[in-house]
Amino acid sequence: MKIKVVCLVAFVLIIAGGLAHAVTFPIPSLQLNVKTANTPEEVAVVLEIIALLTVLALAPAILILMTPFTRLIVVFHFLRQAMGTQSSPPNQVIVGLALFMTFFIIKPVAQDVYQQSLNPYLDHQIPFEKAFELAQSPIRKFLLLNTRESDLALFVKGADMKKPETRDDVSLLVLIPAYVISELKTAFIIGFVLYIPFLVIDMVVASVLLAMGMMMLPPVMISLPFKLMLFVLVDGWHLISGSLLKSFGV
Repeated sequence: MKIKVVCLVAFVLIIAGGLAHAVTFPIPSLQLNVKTANTPEEVAVVLEIIALLTVLALAPAILILMTPFTRLIVVFHFLRQAMGTQSSPPNQVIVGLALFMTFFIIKPVAQDVYQQSLNPYLDHQIPFEKAFELAQSPIRKFLLLNTRESDLALFVKGADMKKPETRDDVSLLVLIPAYVISELKTAFIIGFVLYIPFLVIDMVVASVLLAMGMMMLPPVMISLPFKLMLFVLVDGWHLISGSLLKSFGV
């Protein structure tokens, strides 16, 4: 057995060596090295690359926690559960719809950030520190418009910091978690309202089946077509999407 293994290894090495010699085109090599920077601009470029990689690593958290995505995805999840369709629409469709609606809602804020901060920085008109400071203004305005006073006061008190004189003085480290729990509360309220008409249909169907003595028949099987019909007749996707778009302050 050992002889067979040794022969097999030797055969693979011979084949690999033959292929290496048979290659006629040049194989590119990749070299990574660290050298001394000659100018401050070279150091700045490296720092910009590091900052960019850091932002890309945090991009999912930024998208989820600082945009309308949280409210949208939670509401769509409640809607699917209320209708009783376990996997329809699929998760990919719900996430995709929530993602593109997020881009649609946040577009004015993104344009303000680009015009006031990113574009002047790329044109070398303002330094990085000034660009970062200007970028916070439209983001802060959007978060404050959609954050409850009670949630904001909770984290200001928990941070053990001096009470801000105005809402604009609140730090983003305090504002972001307050915005998140405010969005979750709003999404749960909307989910509760969505449940009511479908719950009424389930109760009516269950009562009718019980009165007819059909206790072995699952009420969900009978109520699902009625819930789908009701949702289609009232144009549910249009109503819910329009209400969600109007529920955000931009």
